[in-house]
Amino acid sequence: MSLIVIREIAEFDSIVEKNEETVIAGFFGEFSSVSRATEEAFRKFASGNKDQPILFVDVGVLKGIHKRYGVSSVPTVISIADGKVVQKIVGRQDEDYYYNAFQSHDAVLNTAGEKKPGFPSVTVWVGDSCVWCTRVKTYLRKNRVPFREVNVSRDPSGASALQARTGQVGVPQLSIGGRYIVGFDKVRIDEYLGLKPGNGA
Repeated sequence: MSLIVIREIAEFDSIVEKNEETVIAGFFGEFSSVSRATEEAFRKFASGNKDQPILFVDVGVLKGIHKRYGVSSVPTVISIADGKVVQKIVGRQDEDYYYNAFQSHDAVLNTAGEKKPGFPSVTVWVGDSCVWCTRVKTYLRKNRVPFREVNVSRDPSGASALQARTGQVGVPQLSIGGRYIVGFDKVRIDEYLGLKPGNGA
């Protein structure tokens, strides 16, 4: 589904109300250099996403609607289901990050091309010489959970973005379907991924 540029509040409301699927809305502003730098990544993400309605709102043109959804800065991208914000991502991100955060995880394709239950999107923040980071990744691989890795030792911007989201700088940290876990908390990892207890570390 191509990006829908919203010019009227009524148009935004109509799309959100009529769609049974989760709606993704990006709030941007020409007045912000970070927002301008992020817009291309968001548009690329939208062009490659065929499953969900994706809306683009310039808060300088369409005023007021962002406040309804608790958006206080640009760029901010949210997902909306049943009129409520499910996920919120603030600040500069790349195309892959948006894809991992917002892709539909209700089903994925198996090797035969058939649909089967899938895992939520998983991002793991790690650091150099971090034993627990290695254990987290090993645990996910043993359970065949795909994940995106961000090494904060080599990516200062990734470290800053993580601290802004969780208030924590230590690693490992995980995002599972938009829910954050600090440390190798196996109980919560199993819960968020829907894994059976006792899978072994």
